[in-house]
Amino acid sequence: MLTRIDHIGIACFDLDKTVEFYRETYGFTVFHTEVNEEQGVREAMLKINETSDGGASYLQLLEPTRDDSAVGKWLAKNGEGVHHIAFGTADVDGDAAAVKEKGVRVLYEEPRIGSMGSRITFLHPKDCHGVLTELVTSAAQESPEH
Repeated sequence: MLTRIDHIGIACFDLDKTVEFYRETYGFTVFHTEVNEEQGVREAMLKINETSDGGASYLQLLEPTRDDSAVGKWLAKNGEGVHHIAFGTADVDGDAAAVKEKGVRVLYEEPRIGSMGSRITFLHPKDCHGVLTELVTSAAQESPEH
């Protein structure tokens, strides 16, 4: 069962400038940063709030590290903006199987490792009214490590 909006992914050309915008404009601070070589992105997670299920909600800012990455291709076609929405779940495998049974294409055969050690999969945007949708099971313990 989906429990919360885990994060909104925002594609950007310059991660540092975009982080500074959210810091100066809204007072958000960086909770976590990492480079995901597999997905070809450098990212910053800005924590927005805690949630009743023990998780949190974030803005995930994504800068491609290579032009042929999914985010790099998306930026070239669409420019900066909202890239995807991610819903938190205690069971990414079970929820992915459940939506697949309802005819929604799941993009990964098996969930992959995402930000902060989470387990993730994506749902095809054409099956989700044009919205790239991510399902996320957070790592057992969040770390504010940068």
